[in-house]
Amino acid sequence: MTRRTTLLPTTATALALTLALSGCAGLIEEATSSPQPSATASPAASGAPGADATAGAGGGAGAGEGLALADAIGQLTIEPETSGGYVRSSFKHWNSGQDAGDGCDTREELLIAEAVTAPETGTGCKLTGGSWFSYYDEVTVTNARGLDVDHIVPLEEAWSSGASQWDAARREAYANDLDAERSLVAVTAKTNRSKGAKDPAQWLPPADSALCTYLEDWTATKLRWNLTADTAEQAALTEHATQCPDSTITYTPAT
Repeated sequence: MTRRTTLLPTTATALALTLALSGCAGLIEEATSSPQPSATASPAASGAPGADATAGAGGGAGAGEGLALADAIGQLTIEPETSGGYVRSSFKHWNSGQDAGDGCDTREELLIAEAVTAPETGTGCKLTGGSWFSYYDEVTVTNARGLDVDHIVPLEEAWSSGASQWDAARREAYANDLDAERSLVAVTAKTNRSKGAKDPAQWLPPADSALCTYLEDWTATKLRWNLTADTAEQAALTEHATQCPDSTITYTPAT
């Protein structure tokens, strides 16, 4: 499974993680000991994972390789969203993941891959211990139960952006996409549930440092799966991308 190698907390969050693992902090620790970089900082200075990295599957060649974020946004197909008909069960998840023999489902494989400190894996892929960094809000989580696995482009948004026309197999592949680096991401449950089915015109991660990474991931996922964007979504992406002049993405079209 391809995951970004820079899924690491900022210095402040790393300190909170150390305290948490030593028993001096609770389930979730929020970094507060030093100011965080603003969204106008270059991606290399950002605390978000992979902010200076390309987004997509494995860095391999694809329809877009090293595209400037603004150019990638310009490649989105602009159409009104369709409405109605969405049910979560239309996207089968979680399935057996990339390794059908490991006893872990997609969610569990993602959590193992994105852990900052590896958890122990027990019977039935029960995860104990470990730590994770939620880049949406710069929070360190020390119990897998405190995490949600977020679809960067939510299932309902995907449905209204073209997935309603897919067959069941393609929707299942989308919902369990571990072949791209950031189609799925482990984040705190509260940020995932705050986001819901909203697009970037309606919701952005609360951490300033997450902005550029999130825009990269959203745009790359839409292009990878040939999903459309509506005009408000495109306008929001374009506006916020001005704060990310050095951001680039790579994506590999889903087959």
